[in-house]
Amino acid sequence: MKRVHFNSISEYYQYAGKPAPEHPLFSITETKTHATNDTSCQQQSSAISSDLYLISLKKVTSGEIFYGKTKYDCSSGTMLFMAPNQVFSAQGVTIEPTGKTLLIHPDFIRGHKIFERIKSYSFFGYAVNEALHLSPSEELVLEQIVNTIHNEYQQRYDDFSREIILAQLSALLHYAERFYRRQFLLRSESHSSTFQRFASALDILCSDPNHTHMPTITEIAQSMQMSQRYLSDALKVETGKTAKECMQLRLIERSKDLLIGTDQSIATIAYSLGFEYPQYFARLFKKKVGQTPSQYRAAQLQH
Repeated sequence: MKRVHFNSISEYYQYAGKPAPEHPLFSITETKTHATNDTSCQQQSSAISSDLYLISLKKVTSGEIFYGKTKYDCSSGTMLFMAPNQVFSAQGVTIEPTGKTLLIHPDFIRGHKIFERIKSYSFFGYAVNEALHLSPSEELVLEQIVNTIHNEYQQRYDDFSREIILAQLSALLHYAERFYRRQFLLRSESHSSTFQRFASALDILCSDPNHTHMPTITEIAQSMQMSQRYLSDALKVETGKTAKECMQLRLIERSKDLLIGTDQSIATIAYSLGFEYPQYFARLFKKKVGQTPSQYRAAQLQH
C-alpha cells in the first residue's frame, strides 16, 4: 500500500482538492454530503501520515480503519484522534453526512501549556484501538465546543484568535480525557477485570519454560492484544496503580504461593519469576510485605 505523508495543512488541502487553508498552522474542515442514505462512502487505498495533530468529530458507520498495525474499532464511535507521524489507512469506510475535523500543526500550540499536555493523552496515539464513544449529551458538549472553534476560525484572524481557539481546544481535550476515562470504567463494569486478565497473562508468561526473563509490560500487553499505553491506562483507572505496580503485586502473590506451597529455595523462586538476581526479589518482597521471603515462609509455616 502506498504511503502519503503531509508536511503541512496546505499539502493536505492540495491532496484533498480543497482551496488553500485560511491559516497555515490550524484548520477546521467540515464534511457535508447530500447522499440519500445519509452516508458518504470513502475508499482509501493509501496509508496516510502527517506532521499534524488531527481531531475528528464524525461517525463511522461501516468499513475498516487501521491505525498503525492495529484495526481501529469505530463501531458507534464518534471521535478519532491522531498524532504526528502516525499511520492511518481505511478500507470501504462509510461515514455520516456531517462532521468536522481539526488539523493542528505543532507550531500552532508550541509555547502554550497544551503543547506538553497533549503528549500525555493516550487517545492521541496507537495506545487505543477504538474511537471515543459518546452519549448524546456528551456528543452535544463536544459539538458545541467544536462549533465555537469553527465560528472563531471563520472570523477575520486577529491578535485574539489564537488564544481563543487554544482556550476552546484546551476545554475540548479536557472533556475528551473525561469521556475517555469514563469509557474505560464502563469497559471494566461490562467485561472481565483488566487486572484479572493482566494477572493471568503474567502467570502464563512466568510459567513458560521458554520465557527466561521477567515479562515486560509490553510483552504482557501484546499477549492481551492491546498496546502498552492502553493497558497502563486501563489498569490505572481500575486499580489506581501503574502497570509496573500491578506486575510487582502479582509477582509477590505468586511468590507467596511458592514460598508456602513448595520447598523451593528463595533463589529458585526468584529465578522462576524472572528476577535476574535473587537479591532483587528479596528486596522487593521485603518492601511490599515487610518481611524477607525467609521470614515470611517461617512465619506462615508456624501457623
